[in-house]
Amino acid sequence: MVRKILSAALMVALVISVPPFTPVFGGTISGDVAQKTEETLQTIKAYLVEKKNEAVEHGKVLLEKTDEEIAALEGEVADASGDAKTAYQEEIKNLKQKRAVTAKKLDELGNASGDSWDSAKNGFAEAYKALYDAYKEALTKFN
Repeated sequence: MVRKILSAALMVALVISVPPFTPVFGGTISGDVAQKTEETLQTIKAYLVEKKNEAVEHGKVLLEKTDEEIAALEGEVADASGDAKTAYQEEIKNLKQKRAVTAKKLDELGNASGDSWDSAKNGFAEAYKALYDAYKEALTKFN
């Protein structure tokens, strides 16, 4: 019973604290958002294997939001020219590569067994953090 209550509380906390990519092109990542991202990563790492389906669904939502943000950046790059456009295209290429790695880790998470669960959830959390960090870096370069 206690385990079910803790699991439910964990799910609610995760849903409430999910900080998707900040959808403000030309903006900065606030300390609040960075803190919530770190909390989300820690929450994903804390998922029990019994909550695998919820963790995978949450990961899918994060990747969908990431895709939206990358598409928004691509729209901004379309207006650039010369060296700036080339630099922006490299940043977007980097983001897409990291996104592909993160998607692969999400697939591994979905296929994880009890024995491989900890490794898979940590792998996804680390890949998403690398993607998020690359996004923050790209935002600073686009400004």
